[in-house]
Amino acid sequence: MDTNATPDAADDLDRLDDAVAAAAFRRLVRHLRHRHDAQNIELMGLAGFCRNCLADWIRDAGYPGDKAQARELIHGMPQDEWKATRQQPATQEQIEAMEKSLTRNRPDLR
Repeated sequence: MDTNATPDAADDLDRLDDAVAAAAFRRLVRHLRHRHDAQNIELMGLAGFCRNCLADWIRDAGYPGDKAQARELIHGMPQDEWKATRQQPATQEQIEAMEKSLTRNRPDLR
């Protein structure tokens, strides 16, 4: 398998049973809910995605709720509550790491 393939490229992942994929997704979301110490800005800086991205992705996949509802589903609480109780202020280093990481998400910059 081409490890440099774009995220949209067809591969063996597309043949993964939907029930298995859904169970893995739910486990990932529950893990992120538990590990609220892993800040979104840190996830963005390291991997180029965060909880909010997951909320956007479920909407892209057909989730009927709006942005706020999708984020509440992923966060396990309204986003305002998440920010007030879980989110720490971002440092300049975290912001710079996120910006650098996000450029790696762009196919035209690979």
